[in-house]
Amino acid sequence: MQLSELIAGEKAIITKVKGRGAFRKRILEMGFVPGKEVTAIQIAPLGDPVEYNVMGYNVSLRRSEAEHIEVVTEEIDFQANTTYPHSHPGNLLLSQKALRVGRHIHVALVGNPNSGKTTLFNHASGSRERVGNYSGVTVEAKEAQYDLDGYMFHLTDLPGTYSMTAYSPEEVYVRDFIVEQMPDVVINIVDASNIERNLYLTTQLIDMDIRVVVALNMFDDLKKKGDTLDYEYLGKLLGIPFVPTVASRGKGIVDLFRKVIAVYEGRETSTRHIHISYGERIELGITSLQSVINIPENNFVTDHISPRFLAVKSLEKDQRTRRRLEQCNNYEEISNISQLHIARIEKEFNEDTESLITNARYGFIAGALRETFQPNPQRLVRRSELIDQVITHRIWGFPIFALFMWLTFFITFKVGAYPVAWIEQFVGHISELLQTNMAAGWLKDLLIQGIIGGVGGVIVFLPNILLLYFFISLMEDTGYMARAVFIMDKLMHRMGLHGKSFIPLIMGFGCNVPAILSTRIIESRRDRLLTMLVNPFMSCSARLPVYILFITAFFHNYQGSILFSMYVLGIVIAIGTSLLLQKTVFRKQETPFVMELPPYRLPTIRSIARHMWFRSEQYLKKIAGVILVASILIWALGYFPRPLHSENDSNEHTSVGSKDPSMHTSYIVRIGKFIEPAMAPLGFDWKMSISLLTGIAAKEVVVGTLGVLYSDNNNETEQPVSLADKLKVQTYTEGEKAGQNIINPIVAFSFMLFILIYFPCVGVLAAIYKESGSWKWVAFVVVYTTILAYLVSLIFYQVASIVT
Repeated sequence: MQLSELIAGEKAIITKVKGRGAFRKRILEMGFVPGKEVTAIQIAPLGDPVEYNVMGYNVSLRRSEAEHIEVVTEEIDFQANTTYPHSHPGNLLLSQKALRVGRHIHVALVGNPNSGKTTLFNHASGSRERVGNYSGVTVEAKEAQYDLDGYMFHLTDLPGTYSMTAYSPEEVYVRDFIVEQMPDVVINIVDASNIERNLYLTTQLIDMDIRVVVALNMFDDLKKKGDTLDYEYLGKLLGIPFVPTVASRGKGIVDLFRKVIAVYEGRETSTRHIHISYGERIELGITSLQSVINIPENNFVTDHISPRFLAVKSLEKDQRTRRRLEQCNNYEEISNISQLHIARIEKEFNEDTESLITNARYGFIAGALRETFQPNPQRLVRRSELIDQVITHRIWGFPIFALFMWLTFFITFKVGAYPVAWIEQFVGHISELLQTNMAAGWLKDLLIQGIIGGVGGVIVFLPNILLLYFFISLMEDTGYMARAVFIMDKLMHRMGLHGKSFIPLIMGFGCNVPAILSTRIIESRRDRLLTMLVNPFMSCSARLPVYILFITAFFHNYQGSILFSMYVLGIVIAIGTSLLLQKTVFRKQETPFVMELPPYRLPTIRSIARHMWFRSEQYLKKIAGVILVASILIWALGYFPRPLHSENDSNEHTSVGSKDPSMHTSYIVRIGKFIEPAMAPLGFDWKMSISLLTGIAAKEVVVGTLGVLYSDNNNETEQPVSLADKLKVQTYTEGEKAGQNIINPIVAFSFMLFILIYFPCVGVLAAIYKESGSWKWVAFVVVYTTILAYLVSLIFYQVASIVT
């Protein structure tokens, strides 16, 4: 709890003093030291300040200051954690409680995109967050815990950011988190193989006057290049300890967190606050601004954030800083002095202040590295540079990318066919076992037709899902995905999108929900919105079971090519939609394209396996959740209302798979027959139409629904085991099409087109609302995609039927 929560007369033991720099030092000097007893004496009539007794004398603090001091009281229900399994709260003295609560350290992980931040987070905490060798993987904060040497670390993995300038949403989020949440220690993950660029963020953390430990990650890459770095001396120069790590192999992580403990406890000798010199002319402005910001009346602002950092950012014309300074009592004075110095500096140097301060930071970094860093005198041609001469070639780049994508889908289908067949046989054996050994009745029908027919029809495609994610993970972890962005940048701009839009679009092949969340890496709101609106056209893995089902049944000779064509058609439709929206809804707006091309790296088996398992786990959870519920619901709608027959006559029940005439009275048939006239021009019968409705929840449910609807255990002839075989033999039983196959290649392709384009699942709609902040874009996506799907499928079916 916070010290500000104590009531008059209540005692507590101080466990932690949060805050930064001068504020924290002032509080400690007043006697509010962890482990000391403090008593609330009295509260001022207006509720502020509060008088406390600490170390034998009375001190008054404002509540805003007392909120930064954490305490523990006898009344707190202290929960012993795994670090102290034999401790019992009732047997602990208050001081012991305080000691243990004080051993909880809040740590924020901050670093450039692709610096290995999330990899380190995963190794330390045992989490399974997504790791990729390109920027923008982490789009929101992730939290986990890590135990070491009796300490509990509460870890927060923040989005990757290049600086603390309020330019992108990630930079704003990271800066606000550090300022508002005030983590005890910040771990700054730095790519050792690209140290000069990475230290730019470090200089801004220094200006913020917070406790920092630098993880010098990928230190093995630095050694392979033949470079040397005296990181201990560099730490002394910057006032920040440096610890070499290789997060992908778990090396140095224990040493890193032991260094965090030392910094947290104040035992680290290299920790000291330094001022980065920005030159005499700029320092004059910083000092002048700092003096008018750092007054007692503004403590409620400067208690959270360093006045020097505010002064520097004010000179950089940072809008986020301006809004924060507007809270100050003397904002008008601060603003006038800031404008005065900005005008003076820019006139003297004939350059904007932001560029001057950036150059000064890099100058500081260069000076520090000149004393500590020794590059290999014989520059080695990097393997990545040699590979890029082919991979990103202006002529060969596109064909190579297309080949990689085609191979992905071809192998996904061909190699996945074997385990799919094994699972189909297994599901068939279970169905036969239940058919033979269970007594007739509704429970038997539910298990065989509802659960096994629905869920079994979806779970067989798990191998294909795993293979697809294997290749996506391979491209991400090796660094090829960033090259794909580079190759596609010009095309992205021609279709009205930002180059970085390619990352969410490619991620959409896995799942549209995280892909839409990843649009946060795009700085422009206009480009983010446009990318969100076209992302649902990317064929997510939920659509893959539908594609594979119909391709297996009706396109035996061209399976890989047909599957590839579905993904290509999604991209084409996305391009067309983007161009249309660009000319009708969004005005043209160019945003600068800046993206790092990381070195190629050999992905670890652990990383790829973790990614595949995480996605398969999500898929299985969806099967056990929404797909199972939907399958049971579809079965129930087809099973009821019950006809007026004997309960013991199992062959007279109302079932969607039965040939009994009474099946026409079931609820689902009534619904299907009602919408069938609207879908018939597309070639769909009532069963396919029903599956499209249920697919709104999740696209995998389409297969589950078809599995239930085509589950027929009452025919006189033996039915095929696989759902694909069942689809091939379905025929019309009445009307002018009686005896004809319900589904043929033309109908199958029309159906896949509809699946590709129409109504995104509810998870995607929720993500669009979350990221856009408006229901109007959700409504637009629902209406536009559904109308477009109907028109495209209608035109294809009608034209193809005439031509053939």
